[in-house]
Amino acid sequence: MGAHFASQLSGNDGFSPLAVRPGAARPAGTPVQRVAAGTIVFAEGDVADSVFEVVSGTLRLHKVMVDGRRQVTGFVSGGRLLGVAQSGECLCTAEAVTPAVLRRHPRAAFERRIDAEPGLARRILAEMCNDLRRAQDQMLLLGRKSAVEKVASFLLSLAADEDGDYADSIDLPMSRTDIADYLGLTTETVSRTFTKLRNDGLIALPCPVSVEFLDLDQLEDLATGGADGDGWARRPGIC
Repeated sequence: MGAHFASQLSGNDGFSPLAVRPGAARPAGTPVQRVAAGTIVFAEGDVADSVFEVVSGTLRLHKVMVDGRRQVTGFVSGGRLLGVAQSGECLCTAEAVTPAVLRRHPRAAFERRIDAEPGLARRILAEMCNDLRRAQDQMLLLGRKSAVEKVASFLLSLAADEDGDYADSIDLPMSRTDIADYLGLTTETVSRTFTKLRNDGLIALPCPVSVEFLDLDQLEDLATGGADGDGWARRPGIC
């Protein structure tokens, strides 16, 4: 298990202004904390006394059942806020998948800032609405979609920008096991599905951590249930 981020931040309670939009200019000298891959930013059950801003890198959110089974509940990357909705104690564990840069905002100061700045409050509302949408998409994915539909949906979710347009390629910083635990599949099934998508000409895999999209229209049909997972033929009556 990786080092715990809280121990690295002991005594560092500096609060710096948040930009209303991710990527906007920030004052010079805003303190950041660099963490290594494998660092636990917070653990399920920890006191939820901070809000974290992910400046760069990717974090994995997960919960572990009593018998040791793990469910990955999401991945958080640059520009996102983490821990806003938590109160009392942390609801999951957040661990750095890659080296990451974070800003830690003490919760009391963060909440005062929300009261004082409507722009920040609007950003928080937008993020919470997006979190709700992601949770609804995840319920559909876990409950109804086949393995190939799950993998196609996951890849497109990483490729989509704020306007709904797709990138031509993406990086996959998370492992196949992380993806499996997020999609409710086995690692072997995820690997076989990637191979099938590649062999059928929908994606290219230049290396294990990179995906190039060769047929986004067909991949989107798969993700939405409009194509057969074996022959990619559209199924009538499904949209």
